[in-house]
Amino acid sequence: MDLNQYLPVLLFILVGVGVGVVPQVLGRLLGPVRPDSEKNSPYECGFEAFEDARMKFDVRYYLVAILFILFDLEIAFLFPWAVALKDVGLVGFWSVIIFLGILVVGFVYEWKKGALDWE
Repeated sequence: MDLNQYLPVLLFILVGVGVGVVPQVLGRLLGPVRPDSEKNSPYECGFEAFEDARMKFDVRYYLVAILFILFDLEIAFLFPWAVALKDVGLVGFWSVIIFLGILVVGFVYEWKKGALDWE
């Protein structure tokens, strides 16, 4: 087993961890530390909480969020397909056309049901 072929993967992981961890460590080491009663309170917005933390949210908020995530992720599948369009051939092309057709049918259905209306 040649370890040189895993060097790019290891480098990618190290850079990813570095980008995620180094700024946090630098902020902790170099940032000012001035704790006070407001800073240490559960809510750092400057005033006391005036409502119950377990208050009810409108279901439409969650519905719109789920629909956004659903369609956002489905569209993200198109980028690898577009990059490999020459390699997937005609079968891959028509598979994505069917996929997009199903996506459009779902979008039209949710539009007709009023899932995107916020009133």
